[in-house]
Amino acid sequence: MTSATVTSKGQVTIPVEVRTKLGLHPGSRLAFVPTAAGGYEIHVEAASIKDLKGAVPRPAQPVSIEEMNEAIGAAATEGAR
Repeated sequence: MTSATVTSKGQVTIPVEVRTKLGLHPGSRLAFVPTAAGGYEIHVEAASIKDLKGAVPRPAQPVSIEEMNEAIGAAATEGAR
């Protein structure tokens, strides 16, 4: 069993093997869910769509709605072949 110690500030360092298995990275959020037995389960929370802000860089040159519609139309035509 893997264990960790709670600091005086209530902080815990999650062991690397647990972080790896759970796919945790800096900024990951955990939910503490009470169980019927009186304990808690720890769940990795799904990221919010708001967390994705800034993940994709802005294009060097803006694209118009017309250009987007043309690209969508071209891709749909290509996929129909």
